Amino acid sequence: MCRWLAYSGTPVLLETILYKPEHSLIDQSLHSRMGVETTNGDGFGVGWYGPDLQTPAVVRDIGPAWSNRNLREIAGHVRSSLFFAHIRASTGTAVQQTNCHPFRHGRWMWMHNGAIAEFHRVRRDLALAVDPELFLDMEGSTDSEMMFYLALTLGLEQDPPRAVARMAGLVERTGHEHGVEFPLQMTVAVTDGERLWAFRYSSLKASRSLFYSTRVDTLRALHPDVEFLQEVSDTTRLIVSEPLGDLPGAWNAVPEGTGGVVQSGGDEMFSFTPLEPALA
Repeated sequence: MCRWLAYSGTPVLLETILYKPEHSLIDQSLHSRMGVETTNGDGFGVGWYGPDLQTPAVVRDIGPAWSNRNLREIAGHVRSSLFFAHIRASTGTAVQQTNCHPFRHGRWMWMHNGAIAEFHRVRRDLALAVDPELFLDMEGSTDSEMMFYLALTLGLEQDPPRAVARMAGLVERTGHEHGVEFPLQMTVAVTDGERLWAFRYSSLKASRSLFYSTRVDTLRALHPDVEFLQEVSDTTRLIVSEPLGDLPGAWNAVPEGTGGVVQSGGDEMFSFTPLEPALA
């Protein structure tokens, strides 16, 4: 499947997070420890918000992240306080630029690890549930982009947790109607450029790995010699498919069936359960 990370906090060069950690996302593109595949070489993408950007910038390509010179160049010159990065291992859809994450609509970004099981069976029904005006903006053929546009259709801009729950409920109901026992596997990150939400859920109750970083003030007390911790604010947070290193106390597993939001005023975690679309 895929690996991804989401960063929110003190503005940093992208390379600080993408390349410098011991088990960085670039290292994971070749040597994933916790993914279904060891190698994630079917494309990559980065998306970031700048101080003067109303919408995020997104750069995607179909080659592997580990050897892409343009990604290395961007990472060494772009500084951001909120960015997404994703490395792809295709679950069956084409390796093409429009299928690489993150996906963007207006000020929103979305990325996903997992799959809609037997997507070819349910794709038509799910596509018909997308708002016709939104459907015009869909570019690729992945289940991940379909999930994004279903969430937008179901109210993502007004209430992200509820919209994602309604999307998950719709995918599960549609899958069950087509005889798919466990329709959905997902870890998802979505942001509007100010707040960052993440979700871990699967129909099988055995979701792909997801971790969040410990509060910086706590880590600073544990590891006063780590330079990065001295340079970032207490509100800096990372959410990752797998830890970027082995620093003791740095990483916490997101529980099964859980969502969370990183925001000013305090982060929150909450139970995540799909909503039956007919009752949503």
